[in-house]
Amino acid sequence: MNTTTEPMTFDLRRNPHGRLVLRLADGTEHEAVTPVRAFPIAAPQEGLSLVGADGHELAWVPRLADLAAAARTLIEEELAAREFVPTITRIRSVSSFSTPSTWEVDTDRGAAQLVLKGEEDIRRLSGRTKLLIAASDGLHFHVPDSQALDRASRRLLERFL
Repeated sequence: MNTTTEPMTFDLRRNPHGRLVLRLADGTEHEAVTPVRAFPIAAPQEGLSLVGADGHELAWVPRLADLAAAARTLIEEELAAREFVPTITRIRSVSSFSTPSTWEVDTDRGAAQLVLKGEEDIRRLSGRTKLLIAASDGLHFHVPDSQALDRASRRLLERFL
C-alpha cells in the first residue's frame, strides 16, 4: 500500500472486456482494478484508492486532478458507472409527515419516488444544510444545500429534520 503523499506512477487502460488494468512502476499488472473514493460526498476529488480484485489497495491517488488526463478519464468513467447518488433539486410531495412516508422528488437524474423509513435516514453532512437521504430500497439521495431548495421543498424537508 502506498501511504506517501506523492502520487504513484502507473499506467491505466481497459482490457478487451472493459475492465481496468493497472500497471505499476515496477512493471506488475493488475486486472479488474476498482477505484474507490475515500470521501465520496465530503471530498470526491481527493483521496482515491485503486483496489485490486482481492480487495487490497494497489495505489493511492491523493488528488484526482493530479493524474494524467487519460487515467483520470478512465477512473471518472468507472466511478460514474458504480456511483449513483442523485441530487434532489425539489421535493414535490410527501405522503405523510410520519414515517414511513413516500416522497415524490425531482433530481438531477429525473423524477423519482423514495420511501423514507425513519427520520434517522436523513443524515447531516459537514454542516447544517448538506444532507444524505437513504431510501428504503438502499438508494441514497444527496441534498448539497437544503437552503438552496425552493421554499415549498424546504418546508416539507423541515418537518423531518
